[in-house]
Amino acid sequence: MITLNLNGKDVELDVPADMPLLWALRDVANLTGTKYGCGMALCGACTVHIDGQATRSCVTPVSTVVGKKVTTVEAVADDPVGKAVQRAWRKLDVVQCGYCQSGQMMSATALLQANRKPSDADIDAAMSGNICRCATYVRIRAAIHEAAGNLA
Repeated sequence: MITLNLNGKDVELDVPADMPLLWALRDVANLTGTKYGCGMALCGACTVHIDGQATRSCVTPVSTVVGKKVTTVEAVADDPVGKAVQRAWRKLDVVQCGYCQSGQMMSATALLQANRKPSDADIDAAMSGNICRCATYVRIRAAIHEAAGNLA
């Protein structure tokens, strides 16, 4: 049994220590907002926050996050920055197919938590590991600027 601090609550999960965090979240904790993309930490669809840092959950063994705070897209709006990001995403109608968007919002939230006034270059650098097959990159960048403006 592994105990995780998941979205602000301690939860016990009966999973092997080497199970990727993604599968513990989706298949055991029933938090399906975090998506499976490539399984190799290359696309960012599985991005969650671990102690506030954007992290690829598909390659993170669940045992390595014991004692750390894991936040998924289901709880990102509990944080004022995450809430601003979600509002901006809706306002600018960022989502097309939506598959990558939970990972995109988690990376955007981590960026704005560290940098409240990111430049286009800052955004491009922070978001470069999140791939969108629908190519919503222009709207994602605009939404990050919108969220940053609302946090100022």
